[in-house]
Amino acid sequence: MLNIVVLVSGGGTNLQALIDAQSRGELGGGRIAAVVSSREGVYALERARQAGIPAHVLPRKQYGSAEAYSRALEDLLAPLNPGLLVYAGFLTILDEAFCQKYENRMLNIHPSLIPAFCGRGMYGLRVHEAVLRYGVKVTGATVHFVTGEPDGGPIVLQKAVDVLPGDTPESLQKRVMEQCEHLLLPQAVALFCQNRLSVDGRKVTIL
Repeated sequence: MLNIVVLVSGGGTNLQALIDAQSRGELGGGRIAAVVSSREGVYALERARQAGIPAHVLPRKQYGSAEAYSRALEDLLAPLNPGLLVYAGFLTILDEAFCQKYENRMLNIHPSLIPAFCGRGMYGLRVHEAVLRYGVKVTGATVHFVTGEPDGGPIVLQKAVDVLPGDTPESLQKRVMEQCEHLLLPQAVALFCQNRLSVDGRKVTIL
């Protein structure tokens, strides 16, 4: 059984999607061994508690640099022996050394069709505000491997939805979450746990 550690910073709707998939036996031989939050008091921690999953808080604000936070996270993760780290609304950028240590073993879900509307500073409602501001007709979500470049890692899965007349950032965020993110992330995690993802440079092949 592959140990999955889910990294969170907020409400945890994508964590809930993973928990629900696990309860249905859909994580392909993986199990959520722990949840780690970069912020105290977020609802994702309550979701973990309700599911009986050990939860840890490692507040980002207590560390002055990405390097210091990354080393502290490494120490926390070591006894958990994670085979996969999943960013589920995790808003902390980790340093290059951490990304190299877990190369091709970290998945992130981003609420746009990368390479559009992504990169440093593009997260949450900011993404959907930009989508509406630019007037594109289609958006969606992307699961990708994490590298030192924000949202720049190899793409695993993408799913698109239409941008509708009258959409607000909030309504668009809800549609992308429900129709894309909550489906894609468990699917990508299952593929990883089944050893069905092959990475060659920036190309990911589903076996």
